[in-house]
Amino acid sequence: MHPSTIQILSFFSFAHLPEGALRNTSQRFHDLANEMAESLPDSPEKTVMLRKLLEAKDCAVRSCLIPSKV
Repeated sequence: MHPSTIQILSFFSFAHLPEGALRNTSQRFHDLANEMAESLPDSPEKTVMLRKLLEAKDCAVRSCLIPSKV
């Protein structure tokens, strides 16, 4: 695996998060990121995909912090 792939995968860790929605949401992105990193060939597009997935994960985790107004 390319060093840039290994580096970005480190940002998908989730064990430090408390049990519940934050950890569960983050773990789903971790699992997907690792599955994609293993199945796709190394390329600049793979790095971009992982970066965008990381952005999506950050948004999803932050959404868990916003109280529901429903």
